[in-house]
Amino acid sequence: MSLRLAPTRVGRGLASSRLQTRARKSYSTANSSSASTTSKTFTYIAIATVVSAPGIWWLGTNRDEVPCLESLPATHLAAEPGPSKDEVTRIISRGAYSLPVRSVGGVERYDGAQLASNSPCEDRATHGKFPSPFNDGSQWIAWAVLDGHAGWQTAHLLEKQLLPSVRQSLSQVKSDSNGQYPGEDVIQRAIGRAFVDLDDSIIKTAWDTAQSKEPLQDKVKKLIPAYAGSCALLSVYDPVTSTLHVACTGDSRAVLGQKRPDGTWEAIPLSVDQNGSNKEEVARINREHPGEEGIAQGGRILGITVSRAFGDGRWKWPLELQQDLKRRFHGPSPLNPKYDVRTPPYLTAEPVVTATKIDPSKPSFLIMATVGMWDMLSNQQAVDLVGKWLGSGGTGKSNDEPQPTYGAFDFGQFRKGERRTTIQDNNAAVHLVRNALGGNHHELIAGRLAFDSPFSRNFRNDVTVQVVFFASKGTV
Repeated sequence: MSLRLAPTRVGRGLASSRLQTRARKSYSTANSSSASTTSKTFTYIAIATVVSAPGIWWLGTNRDEVPCLESLPATHLAAEPGPSKDEVTRIISRGAYSLPVRSVGGVERYDGAQLASNSPCEDRATHGKFPSPFNDGSQWIAWAVLDGHAGWQTAHLLEKQLLPSVRQSLSQVKSDSNGQYPGEDVIQRAIGRAFVDLDDSIIKTAWDTAQSKEPLQDKVKKLIPAYAGSCALLSVYDPVTSTLHVACTGDSRAVLGQKRPDGTWEAIPLSVDQNGSNKEEVARINREHPGEEGIAQGGRILGITVSRAFGDGRWKWPLELQQDLKRRFHGPSPLNPKYDVRTPPYLTAEPVVTATKIDPSKPSFLIMATVGMWDMLSNQQAVDLVGKWLGSGGTGKSNDEPQPTYGAFDFGQFRKGERRTTIQDNNAAVHLVRNALGGNHHELIAGRLAFDSPFSRNFRNDVTVQVVFFASKGTV
């Protein structure tokens, strides 16, 4: 009984007052009652105490956590205004970084920035230094931009695993029989092998994962990076030989800006977009799948834009496996019957790797970006923008920049390719993002940024940019 009566202590004041009043009334009207009547009275009091205690506590509580609804606005819509100039800067600078480089000869600094359109952003980036794989005491440095599609999961995996995989592959490279430094072709093959092996671990283990006895949730987590896909652009700089190795899988792009004697900047492409509009890529795929008509149509490979990518299992798995994963794990629908799938794989993660000597006598910089930027800027436009930024001293301030005035504006008046250059940012990557979106035309940039996902994809893609400045003996 003591356990049941314990709650009465919570509302002790109110409960005691009411029960004592009722008890006094009972005694005053029945002084000569029998013991049984008295017993019944106490029993009634005890039961009432137990039953009413929670209710007594509730009645004595003043707290009310139910939210109050505000008064209705005078108008039917009270929309927030679009981004102000300060908000534009905050949005495009969010997560930006600028890092000086002191321990890797030949590199002075690099900047980075990212602007999301998808929610969550499907792009990723990574960067950092590591000991030379050839144990010569030097430090190498690498940068990568990863453009995900059909989800962020593949790009996220590459962010964590691509550089470690490349480092491991490079560590297996040995000097030649004469003890000479490994050749560029040897290094390129090692980088390419790392890409392919990593993609194999994503794609070719799907069958083992599906047949394993792991919990369903663990299987799904392992399969998702194979359902989604990602491009990958990696640059590795070797300071001993002043060589920049660039590996490209997909349509992210690397461009070298190099200053000419006359002060203008030359745009040197270090990668080529690998997609359904690349005639060499289309020819390669047709050679690999003789007799199959219509693999490449409308700039796409069986419906997908890129011709090389990580993940994208539907373009790599046998049809039977696609159907099995769809049935058992609710994976994406197989490509058939919409597309004639006969002899997969149709995509590969094998990169095209190039090697470029960085000439310290010529001021130069590297621009790496996902397709979201290259949709809005050409190679030369991007290089010229960074060149002008350098010409201003890299401070984000231009003393002679004209102050534009624009009238009423809408997207129907915008002409693609029209440049409105401005220099406002002390980060070269943010500078590129701003000018890709509209430069000194605030209303154009703010209008694009006013759209949230998914509508923002009609005006901009995810954008990830890295700009690397090489040390130079020349004058910038």
